[in-house]
Amino acid sequence: MKNSYKALVILILNLFLFSINGKAQNKNLIQVFDFHTTNRCVTCKAIEANTKYTLETYFKKELESGKIIFKVINIDKEENHQIAEKFYASGTSLFLNVINNGDEKQVDLTQFAFMYGKKQQEFSEKLKTKLEKQLQKV
Repeated sequence: MKNSYKALVILILNLFLFSINGKAQNKNLIQVFDFHTTNRCVTCKAIEANTKYTLETYFKKELESGKIIFKVINIDKEENHQIAEKFYASGTSLFLNVINNGDEKQVDLTQFAFMYGKKQQEFSEKLKTKLEKQLQKV
């Protein structure tokens, strides 16, 4: 009985440790990161609004299931410095972080975002296409 209890505790600890580091889960998903500074221009605000609109309009199911995660990150806040450094975000930036079997691939959409930021329809159509392409990989 005592050995069964020890085995159970070891099993639970292993499951817990694997779930923390994420390698055992191999969760496939896309993180959409909208980085910005505290002071934002009209285009910077439009990028966030158009990204949110696109995700809620075309990818509602994926958002609800966790297949796509959208995060707006103020890089001026100290708690966000580490993730901003990981993506080399020093101002407004839009990234996809595509996670497939534990491997991450960053897709920089910043130039695209500024080019179409204030053109909602074009922005939304092009972002939808880019996300659909990446969803095929996860």
